[in-house]
Amino acid sequence: MRRGVEELRAFYGEAAGQVVRRLVARRLDDAWGEATGCDVLGLGYAVPWLDAFVGARRQIAAMPGGQGAESWPPVGRNRTALVDERTLPFAAGAFDRVLLIHALEEADAPAQVLAEAVRVLAPTGRIILATAARGGLWARAESTPFGHGRPFTRRQLEGLVRQVGLEPSAWSQTLYVPPWRPLLGMADGFEEAGRRVAPGFAGLILLEATRQAYARVRPRGAAATVPSAPILQPAPATRGGALAPHDEPL
Repeated sequence: MRRGVEELRAFYGEAAGQVVRRLVARRLDDAWGEATGCDVLGLGYAVPWLDAFVGARRQIAAMPGGQGAESWPPVGRNRTALVDERTLPFAAGAFDRVLLIHALEEADAPAQVLAEAVRVLAPTGRIILATAARGGLWARAESTPFGHGRPFTRRQLEGLVRQVGLEPSAWSQTLYVPPWRPLLGMADGFEEAGRRVAPGFAGLILLEATRQAYARVRPRGAAATVPSAPILQPAPATRGGALAPHDEPL
């Protein structure tokens, strides 16, 4: 059973939710920047981040029926749709960017949800899956939305995207700070230390995938070719081209 939209909204209004919002926003900015000229779909509960895509042509928040929906944005024309995540009410190839967050962990059939997200993804589009990390402390914190449903490992996410015909292109982690209020003010320090000495303690995994096997990102922005597609040229990490370049390669 999915967390209700009221619970999600309340969490992101609290101190812990504000930290999550800020840290995840950094990773999305590394990956997509302002999404200039793109049509962006957020599936699950993505409204805390959609506002950051100020260059997008349009942004739609698709909220699963089991979760419930809220009006978004607070002012102006509503851009929220209450959906059956297994049958999205959008044309094939309608979106250049698709963000899934709070979408897969509590889905009855994650592969089916992802396959439907892929159907509405443009041929050259990019998709990011953000899920609770199985080895992280946030997956054990039932007071947060990440402590419910099915957490994932990076390998499981890679297998899931390949199952629906995509290829992983980059990945990142965040939420190294434990989900305890006294430590939230030290979140930035935990991020820096966690990436260096304890990568397995990250609370959230972000995996980007595309329909093509682009070059995979190495630490510090170097690149490596993909053996299955040798004709592709390596592409170094850029602001709009990949998740944080300092993270480990796929």
